[in-house]
This record gives sequence, structure tokens and C-alpha cells, in this order.
Amino acid sequence: MSRLFGEIAQNGYVVRDLDTAIANWVEVLEVGPWFYFEGLSFEDFRYRGEPSEARVDLALANSGDLQIELIQPADDSPSMYRDFLAAGNEGLQHVCYWTTEYQRLYDTALARGYTVGQEGAVGGAQGRFAYLETGFHPGTVVEISDVSGPKRSVFDFIRKTAAEWDGSKPIRRM
Repeated sequence: MSRLFGEIAQNGYVVRDLDTAIANWVEVLEVGPWFYFEGLSFEDFRYRGEPSEARVDLALANSGDLQIELIQPADDSPSMYRDFLAAGNEGLQHVCYWTTEYQRLYDTALARGYTVGQEGAVGGAQGRFAYLETGFHPGTVVEISDVSGPKRSVFDFIRKTAAEWDGSKPIRRM
């Protein structure tokens, strides 16, 4: 438990091949079902302070209360996801903390010296997110995500569906 951010709610993995990554989680770890979003774009997305049109293919599933996010860049637009892969990395890229007090947490993190690598929104202003750079090593980027809007309902549905999953229909395209 982070005294600043709270509980880790999500682990985010950046992968080169989303289908292969999903198959591994399903077949080896039996985690699912996966909710697959193809060509997802973000609102007001900024990479290192500059606008970017980055799109991703993304899949979400839960293992208990921990959400697993798999991300594959879908274009060549600048993003921390592309940077991660270009540096020769693949795997855990960030941990994410969910909050209903996004602006307070965002301001506190910046006041403590964190810098924003990328930020945007999904589903409007109550779906904002920011990736905060730590500079420690790959896999230690911190994401904060506003769940005070409809995003929380989607995340709750994914968690509930995972808890009741019988192994059928492991991929659900959205």
C-alpha cells in the first residue's frame, strides 16, 4: 500500500503481440475473460506535454481485485508505450492507482517532483489518467486514473465477470 497513492489497482503490460499475450494469460495462467478494445484512442492525449494521436489495442481482465491491462501500440504516434518497446522492453510497464480525487492526487504528485510522461482521458473528464515517470527502471511508471465517472462501472463489470468466469469465451471484443 502506497501512503501517497493507495492500493495498486492495475498492472499494465506493454506487449508486441496482444493476441499472443492474451493466449498466454488464458492458457498458462487461466486468467480471463479478456475485454478487447481495438484501435482505442484517447481524448486530449499528450505525450511529454505535446498533443499525440496515439492509438492502442488494449485488453483488460482481472485476477481477483487486481486488473491486468495488456497494451499494444496500434500506430507510430509518440507514446510511452512505443518508447518502452523501442528500448527493447516488453512486459510490466506501469502500476496504476485508481482515485475519485484525481486532481488532488495529480497536484500532490507534481508537488512531490513526479513528472508527467503522458496523459489523457477515456470517457470524458471523469476518466482522466496520467503516467508519472519515476526514472527507476522499466515497469515502475506510476499511472493515476480517475474512476469517479463511468470508467469505474466498466472496471467493476470486468472484475465481476472474471469472478464468475467458467473458462468459456475467453476473448470478448468490444
